[in-house]
Amino acid sequence: MNLEFSGPLWYWRGPAPWYFVTVPAEPCRDLQAASKLVTYGWGMIPVRARIGKTGWKTSLFPKDGRYIVPVKASVRKAENLEEGEEVTVRLEVR
Repeated sequence: MNLEFSGPLWYWRGPAPWYFVTVPAEPCRDLQAASKLVTYGWGMIPVRARIGKTGWKTSLFPKDGRYIVPVKASVRKAENLEEGEEVTVRLEVR
């Protein structure tokens, strides 16, 4: 399964701070159906992600009935991304 969507980059200031992009509601329904086949626990879905020219392996986290994409510091640096910036994310479910 391949998905492409856009959304703002947001920062979670929890005990382990991280940046994320939230997957829109409609693709989340498809991801929830696929999760039964690919999850490795807690609803996590392994994916290959890409923003701009930078790709990385990660896992989608379930949150509030949707999924969020963690965006590594190396990706933010390579693509010059700032909090609140609208980004286009491409996902390949593995």
